[in-house]
Amino acid sequence: MPIYNKLVRDLIPEVIEKNGKNCTTRILAPEDHLTEIKLKMQEEALEFKDAEEQKDAVEELADILELVHAALAVYEVTYEELEQVRLEKKVKRGGFSEGIYLLEVEDI
Repeated sequence: MPIYNKLVRDLIPEVIEKNGKNCTTRILAPEDHLTEIKLKMQEEALEFKDAEEQKDAVEELADILELVHAALAVYEVTYEELEQVRLEKKVKRGGFSEGIYLLEVEDI
């Protein structure tokens, strides 16, 4: 029997049971939930990095966004509040849309 010990989407236990299998789960405490969200975010970011097809990349981005929403719930922060922080940072430091790649910085 495979042992996973990882955060999964909320409906995965139902999917497993519909496939005629049993699974064991537990509900994580908020601090453990946040730790597992961070680990899952790393996993999904690596899968996004490795995605070769646009469809696959978009699916990985959707997983990352779902994890962002889960983290916000743990932090008790709304998506609108996150968006405000994003916009404030964009005004101060810009976004990433222009593809600027810093090569080096020289003291003058």
